[in-house]
Amino acid sequence: MSSELDQLRNRFIESGGQITQSIGVGRVIGQVFAHIYFSPEAQTLDDLTRELSISKGAASMSVRQLEQWGAVRQVWVKGERKDYYEADEDFGRIIRRALLDLIGRRMETADTLLKDAERFAAASRKPSKDPEREFMRRRIEKLRIFRDRAQYIWDSSIIRLLLKK
Repeated sequence: MSSELDQLRNRFIESGGQITQSIGVGRVIGQVFAHIYFSPEAQTLDDLTRELSISKGAASMSVRQLEQWGAVRQVWVKGERKDYYEADEDFGRIIRRALLDLIGRRMETADTLLKDAERFAAASRKPSKDPEREFMRRRIEKLRIFRDRAQYIWDSSIIRLLLKK
C-alpha cells in the first residue's frame, strides 16, 4: 500500500479509537474495527497485534466484543488453522446492537444499585430525625423517578423505530 494510503488508513484507525473511547468502550475496540474494516484481506489476531502494537489478549477481547455486536465475523481461509476476521459493512445494524448492549447493560447495573438503595429507603420510609438519612431517602426517591422516565424513553416507539432492523 502506498504511504499516502497508509497514512489515511492510520488516521481512520486512530479516529475509530477516539470515537469508541469517547463513548466509554475503549480505544482498542475502535482501532481493531477500523483496521479490519480497511483491510482488503481477512485479519488474524496476530495481524492485529503486529499492526496495532497491542497485546494478543487485547486483540482477542476486542474481536469478541465486535463479534457480539455483529461488527466483525469469523471467516474460513482454506488451508489455514488460525481464525480470520472480516468487518461487516452494515453500520446501522452494528450501532443498533452496540447501543442495545451498552445501554441495556448499564441500565441493569444501575437498577441493581437502585434496588439496594430502595431497600435502605424502605427501612426509613417515614421522615427521619437524622438529616443525612432523610437526605439520602429523598435523593433515592428522585433517582427512582428519573430512572422510570429514562426507561419509558428507552422503551418508547421512537427509540424502537430508530433501532429497528
